[in-house]
Amino acid sequence: MALDTLLWREASLAIDVDSFLARVGDSVLDAVDASMVIVRALDREQQHLVTLASIRRGAVGVARPARPRTELTSAASGRIASWIEAGESERTSARNASMVSRDLLRGIAETDGEWWLVPIVAGSDALGVLLVNHRAGKQLESRRLAAISEPIAAVLATEQAKRELQQLREAAVADKDAALARLQVRDIGASIVGADAGLSDVMRQVEQVAPTSAPVLILGETGSGKEVVARAIHERSARASGPVLRVNCGAISPELIDSELFGHERGSFTGAAAQRRGWFERADGGTLFLDEIGELPLAAQVRLLRVLQDGVFERVGGARALEVDVRVIAATHRDLAAMVRAGQFREDLWYRINVFVIPLPPLRERQGDIPALVEHFAHGAGRRFGAGPLIPTAADIALLQAYDWPGNVRELSAVIERAAILGEGRRLDVERALGIRGNDEPARDPNHFPTLEDAMRTHIERALLRSKGQIEGPQGAAMLLDIHPNTLRSRMTKLGLRWERFR
Repeated sequence: MALDTLLWREASLAIDVDSFLARVGDSVLDAVDASMVIVRALDREQQHLVTLASIRRGAVGVARPARPRTELTSAASGRIASWIEAGESERTSARNASMVSRDLLRGIAETDGEWWLVPIVAGSDALGVLLVNHRAGKQLESRRLAAISEPIAAVLATEQAKRELQQLREAAVADKDAALARLQVRDIGASIVGADAGLSDVMRQVEQVAPTSAPVLILGETGSGKEVVARAIHERSARASGPVLRVNCGAISPELIDSELFGHERGSFTGAAAQRRGWFERADGGTLFLDEIGELPLAAQVRLLRVLQDGVFERVGGARALEVDVRVIAATHRDLAAMVRAGQFREDLWYRINVFVIPLPPLRERQGDIPALVEHFAHGAGRRFGAGPLIPTAADIALLQAYDWPGNVRELSAVIERAAILGEGRRLDVERALGIRGNDEPARDPNHFPTLEDAMRTHIERALLRSKGQIEGPQGAAMLLDIHPNTLRSRMTKLGLRWERFR
């Protein structure tokens, strides 16, 4: 197959330069009798060159340096862009290198021998350069060099278009999330259930701290409404027109936490095919809610401290400091002071986020709010069923107030939703939703003592309620019950329990 045909066929199939060179690398080396071929992209806006991929004769596969980026001065970036746009290849060596040649070869570990520098340009866009290391005195035809650089330009242009599309998509998602969050906050903020009763002290503190820019730390058990309070603070602040974004620090793997919070540059690690804006950039001008901040790894805590102190950070793989104006509201159910003493949480970060603390009482300490919360959730459940409002009875309220609610408001919401499902949208079946009765058995005599099977069914149902039907994983019912997931599934089958009902 002719080289031109091979290169264009593979270019049409490639998703990036790595995959392209992995498939045609040997053919390219043979075609120009080269010992090494390197592809570098120019980012004129960020003023750096990025080594995307290189192939070497005798080596296996495509290689990339540990530090692919080479920073440029504004003058060097301009010179390189002008040279690429001119479209003329250049032959050079260490002995007679021009200023542009030195710029293009900067950051390359081995520069011995002679090099052909070939512009990579698509239309009027200066994309990068193809560096070909070959034997001294070897002549290369410009047609042969163009046959290699033009398909690479097509692959680079496609990559760039995908990257820009991804950035636009992320920006659109961030804008949508911010708009939805503002609407949600207005709805919640106007009707925080318990604002005049069990949460009156909390709301008084919200009103005090909201107009300031001080960091806020919300302490409360899982499901107690920490995010609702955080959004209420945002809505009452001068940042209300900006985004309010939530990050669950405990749900991000330690390997990705830096990339998620601070973003990453293209090529900064395997799989980083495009530049990505992190949560801090997306929340610029607004509020970032760091839920379960106690789960952050110590290394990430160091970088978080810098952002809180100076408003400055760097993307993963980046060398340029970025500034953001973000208010941080943190939350946790853990004892951070004890974690500081145990060396599990940085003391300096603790002092930084411990400026204004809002303790959030658990639901069992504000039983008087349960009737209003039940009414609120029942109204929403009825609306979702397309029926009228579902009205809890006095007996329903008594049952709900007798429960200790380890999952707090989140668990109450799940129970009411389940009660509406079990009542087929016409009424609330609170008894079955709480697991007080079996699936389809009639109400028992008050003097009836539950069998071991009854007790087991009730206990498993409560675990499934809290886990929202999830069997495995750190938040699953099997973990709560301290049994193997397969054992739990077997017992559920025997008891006639289906996890889907609890979702």
